[in-house]
Amino acid sequence: MTRTCIKCGVLLTLGENWKEYCAAQRHYLCEDCRIIKSRYYSPKGDVKRIQNSKRMYVNGKYVPTSHPLYKAGVYKTFDDAAFSSLTNYNTTTSGHVYAMGNAAWPEWIKIGKAVDAEDRLSSYQTSSPLRDYTLIHYAYSDDRNVAERQAHVLAGKLGDKRNEWFKISNEDAVVVIEQAVSEEMEIAQ
Repeated sequence: MTRTCIKCGVLLTLGENWKEYCAAQRHYLCEDCRIIKSRYYSPKGDVKRIQNSKRMYVNGKYVPTSHPLYKAGVYKTFDDAAFSSLTNYNTTTSGHVYAMGNAAWPEWIKIGKAVDAEDRLSSYQTSSPLRDYTLIHYAYSDDRNVAERQAHVLAGKLGDKRNEWFKISNEDAVVVIEQAVSEEMEIAQ
């Protein structure tokens, strides 16, 4: 009789993706789903048990239920969590407006928005072999979309613009973000 994983539907094969002790105990989960269900990996690489299945972990860190992208489970990045709960991502306006730089282009600064700026930085690092992106500054905003647009307008007045990249100094980027967030807060009131 052929068995499939009750979580993902993959065909269970003894010795490949299904352990003998699982078959003996009639646990019909493939090895990948079994690991995801029972463990999460901390940033140091060690394995820890999840005490509560209703908790959310991103890259081994606990995320409270008050977070706008909260969805119980274990994720490597907030992008993974965001795409698994895309409806929350699209309706959530709060988050960070950030300035990011790279040593390869020291005079250019990226100004963007994200639910979590540090998570966005880590997603940029995966595309850089030298892991040389740096987060210059970020600020929380109740409406990150409005604040980012305002930051782009302000930064565009200070230097050249290429999409979300601006030829401005780090100090100017900090001032631009703080000013855009404060203006967004004034508009909201």
